[in-house]
Amino acid sequence: MQALKIENLTKTYKTFKLDSVSFELEQGYIMGFIGRNGAGKTTTLKSMLNFTHPDCGKVTINGFDIKENEFEVKNSIGFVSGLDGFYNSKKIKAVTNVTKKFYPNWNDEYYHELLQKFNLDENKLIKNLSAGMKVKYQIAIAMSHDAKLLILDEPTSGLDPVSRDELVLLFQDYVADGEHTILFSTHITSDLEKCADYITYIKKGKILKSCDVVSFKEAYLLVAGKKDDLTDELKQKIIGLHIHNLGFEGLIEAKDKDAFGMCEISEPSLEDIMVHNER
Repeated sequence: MQALKIENLTKTYKTFKLDSVSFELEQGYIMGFIGRNGAGKTTTLKSMLNFTHPDCGKVTINGFDIKENEFEVKNSIGFVSGLDGFYNSKKIKAVTNVTKKFYPNWNDEYYHELLQKFNLDENKLIKNLSAGMKVKYQIAIAMSHDAKLLILDEPTSGLDPVSRDELVLLFQDYVADGEHTILFSTHITSDLEKCADYITYIKKGKILKSCDVVSFKEAYLLVAGKKDDLTDELKQKIIGLHIHNLGFEGLIEAKDKDAFGMCEISEPSLEDIMVHNER
């Protein structure tokens, strides 16, 4: 079953256009949604959830068309943003007591397990939580009503490396039963190296590539060599070419490997692929 299908999602602003964005995600997997700041990640998420109204496009989540079944969709998802959207003067317990009334599948036992795991004291005021703790609280809320699709918008950007690693492991456990799915929007690609099954890369409002993470990485190679070996023909094949005193470096498509036999060739990370494409 498809957890998410986005077809030709478009949203036009004066200075930016989300241009016919399309991708899909099967149930039981984690998709990393990557791109530099301003590429359209958050606009895509807001448009697909009707937080902002798209110009056109179709969004199906957990089998429901969001335009026709918005209540069913939003009851079956959890949305976590790095932004602060809580009532800061209230205690965690008070906010939760109101929030859980909206979800018929609320699991109080699992919620308190997550509070313990995250070292969250429900008697604390929201305003006294660190930025990272606020994100952890949002994740606890999102996971505790059996959200079939978790939509995460830069959730780990305010967390230290240890906390980020703990969350990545939690996300992997969450989808392990094959019934839960995660769309993980982030520019911290090292987190995705650990957990993502699929990658969707957006650049300037357009989807550059969307596929499984192995195919995504295998499509590219890093090259480095001497300046004397760099011909005009080779320059045309290099993505994000950087020439320096000791030589050159860049990214190539794997199909062009044979043309660079004199060069040092290595496998790129997700960050390498994104950085060179943005150059």
